[in-house]
Amino acid sequence: MDGGAPMEPARRPVGQAPASGPNASRPVGRERRGKAVGRYLMCVHVRPDTTQIALLEGRTLVEHYVSHAADDATQIDGNIYRGRVQNVLPGMEAAFIDIGTPKNAVLYRGDVRYDTEDVESGASGAQPRIEQVLRPGQTILCQVTKNPIGAKGARLTQEVSIPGRFVVLVPNSTAFGISKRLDDAERKRLRRIIDAVRPPGHGLIVRTAAAGASSEELGHDVERLVAQWGEIEAAARQGQGPALLYREPAIAVRLIREELNHEYRAVVIDDHALYEQVRAYVAAVNPELADRVEYFDPETEPLPVFERHHVHEQLHRALDRKVYLPSGGSLVIDRTEALTVIDVNTGKNVGTSNLEETVYRNNLEAAEEVARQLRLRDIGGIIVIDFIDMEVRANRERVSSALRAALARDKTRTQVFDISELGLVEMTRKRVSEGLIESLSTVCAVCDGRGIVFDDLDL
Repeated sequence: MDGGAPMEPARRPVGQAPASGPNASRPVGRERRGKAVGRYLMCVHVRPDTTQIALLEGRTLVEHYVSHAADDATQIDGNIYRGRVQNVLPGMEAAFIDIGTPKNAVLYRGDVRYDTEDVESGASGAQPRIEQVLRPGQTILCQVTKNPIGAKGARLTQEVSIPGRFVVLVPNSTAFGISKRLDDAERKRLRRIIDAVRPPGHGLIVRTAAAGASSEELGHDVERLVAQWGEIEAAARQGQGPALLYREPAIAVRLIREELNHEYRAVVIDDHALYEQVRAYVAAVNPELADRVEYFDPETEPLPVFERHHVHEQLHRALDRKVYLPSGGSLVIDRTEALTVIDVNTGKNVGTSNLEETVYRNNLEAAEEVARQLRLRDIGGIIVIDFIDMEVRANRERVSSALRAALARDKTRTQVFDISELGLVEMTRKRVSEGLIESLSTVCAVCDGRGIVFDDLDL
């Protein structure tokens, strides 16, 4: 790794847009004492076998990502493959697809694309069965939507999409959409632009990052994605066996593409090669933010990047089973094969007025912290939260609303049900990859992850 100082191009004040060109109308960030001001900070720590990325809101760690050098076979979400159908299971309405990874991936009936003229039989207008659409040995184009987890293989779709900075291209589709996070005026403006630059025969989904983007920027993004799709199609026609056709970029570049906007005050990277790669990417797609990509030289800095920004200590706390609340209460988080259970306790929180008010305030505080912990620990699947019992129905509804509001900041899809009479909340959070604990640990070889050691039964 090159530990020397990077060569800096001519700099302009942080947040200042170019005087002319397509970016002239883009919103610019604020600055204070020559430094960009923003709500978020991204820290990237690179080691020979691992890359870790921490997202901080203010000084609080809100998300953490880990990429291992050996993850090519497991961290494949978004990759596009030429796959071969191994077998079709009509009773499961699924097919197992060989995509060249150690475990076959699964393609469910709802994710299959087909041409009605190619369906062998079936009633007119009725949805064909999966065995009518797919057959063993058939070659298909598919994309991974969920990484393999544990004994489960990756999940696939034939509805391929290629994400860009401002739009997502959906090849050979009529799909069209604009992010609901944008206001109505901006959605109308973007729709007029997209109607002009939309490629024939392909669908487009406009991302939140397109806010303020010019027609030139959107057109360039679309052209690049169409060219990329052409390369994928050409590669797909060059063989018959399973093959990787498109790989998502390095995790740092991928997160930059998904996340970076004017609310980020900086992206700090402690590896010079990755810094150059990320800065070049940002300079190409968002030149006004290129100055916010900074090199953290570990040879000259007194502390590692994670210690400098207090990530290390917060990460250690995120691995604990117990989480303490500011008022003295606590959460206990336990994960099982089927679901994750979170128990809310008052602990040292004895309140000042009456029991109902103490419990209500403790549960409100817990709802906010539960949402943060789910995001930080990347907990997915079924989740059951055992709030402390509240007698007043209005209090239960307020806690439920507070939980939903806190989860709204999480970009991962969630579904929350009302608090039951027992004080339980059932919810789901989409699981895309393994959680924080799994990514930073290995299963104990002695107890096989059960946390117990059996007595000697040889009596």
